[in-house]
Amino acid sequence: MIELSLRHALGEMELDIAFHSQARVLALFGHSGAGKTSVLNAIAGLLSPQSGRIAIDGECLLDTARGIDVPVCARRIGYVFQDGRLFPHLSVRHNLLYGARGAGGVDLDAIVDVLGLSALLERRPRMLSGGERQRVAVGRALLSRPRALLLDEPLTGLHAEAREQVLEHLRRLKRELRVFTVLVTHQADEVAALADDVVRMAGGRVLRQVSVEEFVARRAAASAADS
Repeated sequence: MIELSLRHALGEMELDIAFHSQARVLALFGHSGAGKTSVLNAIAGLLSPQSGRIAIDGECLLDTARGIDVPVCARRIGYVFQDGRLFPHLSVRHNLLYGARGAGGVDLDAIVDVLGLSALLERRPRMLSGGERQRVAVGRALLSRPRALLLDEPLTGLHAEAREQVLEHLRRLKRELRVFTVLVTHQADEVAALADDVVRMAGGRVLRQVSVEEFVARRAAASAADS
């Protein structure tokens, strides 16, 4: 569960957003410039908003009114960026193990299995495809035992086959691992495949919050009206 309210000036745009959700996977959906990544950065502690409150599963990470701002290193947030950001000098195995540092009880074999990484463990990042790099980045984030996994446009820039492969692994991840996830995307098919709740954003505001079923129904109705 997440509870979030934020106000923050972003250049000429003001982020003024509030939502709460009990979904396993929450999608922030909207065009570029809507403020979606800024929300992720605030959850991770990489952005300190001028005012706001963030709590995940009842634990407060930020409350500016009470002077609470938990440091990035103590938030237990796994963040997967668009470009993966793997360590180029480390093998896949050691990139994964870097995520597991200090996270006791983490099952490397289970993460390798669910993300289909067993054949890649001795490779360096330069030997991986874009889709493989993203799967390793997700695995590294999960091995830190995060209370929340943040995915910032994880399929952007991948060709169709790689995109579908990563999407299928993310579907399996949702089925088999109980990790609260916030997905940032502007692709409706990613929302339909992965999300439970959808927060649609534009101009730093929430336009609406709906279930994924209502999101899909609205998209289908809009498409039918345009045809």
